[in-house]
Amino acid sequence: NDQEDWKHFEDNFKDLHEEFFKQLKEKFPRLTHKDLKLCAYIKMNLSTKEIAPLMNISMRGVETHRYRLKKKLQIENDTSITAYLINFS
Repeated sequence: NDQEDWKHFEDNFKDLHEEFFKQLKEKFPRLTHKDLKLCAYIKMNLSTKEIAPLMNISMRGVETHRYRLKKKLQIENDTSITAYLINFS
């Protein structure tokens, strides 16, 4: 069911932001499916508290994933991952 929900969400998100996933995958080919999911939630400007139940992980887990994702995306420490992804593409 989670897989179906994600697929439905991904299809709708792609309609709104067609190039977002494509450009992310091209620029950062090592991103996992879970990384891309988190990127989409962050681009939607969802908070850690809102993302946690959607990804079925704790708030601390979301914070850890955000930190690791920031490293994968090579984002400077003084740059917000939210601002980066909202302005990406």
